[in-house]
Amino acid sequence: MSERLPPIKPIPIKDRISVLYVEKGNLDVLDGAFVVVDKNGVRTHIPVGGVACLMLEIGTRISHAAVRLAAQVGTLLVWIGEGGVRLYSAGQPGGARSDRLLYQARLALDDDARLKVVREMYRRRFGEEPPARRSVEQLRGIEGARVRKTYQLLAQKFGVEWKARNYDIESWDAGDLPNRCLSAATSCLYGVTEAAVLAAGYAPAIGFIHSGKPLSFVYDMADLYKFETVVPIAFSTAAGQPAEPERQIRLACRDAFRRTNLLERIIPDIEAILAAGELAPPQPTGEQIPPAIPNPSSLGDPGHRSG
Repeated sequence: MSERLPPIKPIPIKDRISVLYVEKGNLDVLDGAFVVVDKNGVRTHIPVGGVACLMLEIGTRISHAAVRLAAQVGTLLVWIGEGGVRLYSAGQPGGARSDRLLYQARLALDDDARLKVVREMYRRRFGEEPPARRSVEQLRGIEGARVRKTYQLLAQKFGVEWKARNYDIESWDAGDLPNRCLSAATSCLYGVTEAAVLAAGYAPAIGFIHSGKPLSFVYDMADLYKFETVVPIAFSTAAGQPAEPERQIRLACRDAFRRTNLLERIIPDIEAILAAGELAPPQPTGEQIPPAIPNPSSLGDPGHRSG
């Protein structure tokens, strides 16, 4: 009888590869690690816990064992369309924590705290203090105008014909090349940002600028890094008129995330931005019962399942 493997110890999100894409293969578990088997039977191993997010494209099948392992090591599974142009569903890598969810919800429901969080996001995004005595709606309008202007300036810089940000996910191929490139690039950013949000123990749906969508908070956080990472990649790719723009963008985004240490930055940024709301995290009430079985110590981020 073989010896039992030691409990899995997830490694922190910031120390992982950001995103890997799996297409037209079977994702399973072999010898305690992820393995992708293609149509020819060729096996490709993926290090356990070494990836923050696995993007599952069209033609991918995943076993129950692989989903279980992903939950244990805190790897986010995201089911996407070809080239990442759609996000159909996402798994839960085990980072949710009630104390952080309540803290985030408390900030979002308090008008003053929410405005402070939004102002901090604005300051970090544009590198300057936002105008005084502005509401969230007014700041959102100012932000939208600056974003549209930035798109125009980047299009001029890379020599790309730019009309407006406009696309239809139901008619992907009908969109112009710059918009297709932007959509593919931002989908890469949303995947890695959602992995960080979940690993930090927060809810993707509870946003401060965006609202009413499953990934509202992901959009809030991703916007902080969009123009320093994926948007220039999208315009530079569109300028080259490549035959496979989506694939080229995915590879370029992967390299950019590594070069900028994006994963290493997102979780601390989340903590600092929420702290700007100046509300203390809620404390357990006296009536609440502590865990009957203490959580084992883990190398991973707070909230990861340990085994």
